[in-house]
Amino acid sequence: MNLNELKRRVSERTEQDYEDVSRIISETLEVIGETLADGKTVQLLGFGTFSIGKRSAREGRNPQTGDRIRIDASQQVRFKAGQGLKLKVNPDRESE
Repeated sequence: MNLNELKRRVSERTEQDYEDVSRIISETLEVIGETLADGKTVQLLGFGTFSIGKRSAREGRNPQTGDRIRIDASQQVRFKAGQGLKLKVNPDRESE
């Protein structure tokens, strides 16, 4: 599913105008991105938690030449699925 399909399905399920749903989803994703860029966590109960993780600088290899290269430190987005999402994906584990 891509972003346009998500917007269409939400629009159909909620019986709301596609343009309104599109704007709301786009703004939601923008707010999540801005919050993460500020170094904060976004927790959506029952769905999951988005957070920022730090990767240290390290040495790697160029796969074409085998030469050693330096990979700078960076930040990466992490996602940890919430219990509700886990149960949707694995319904047979509900009793565990």
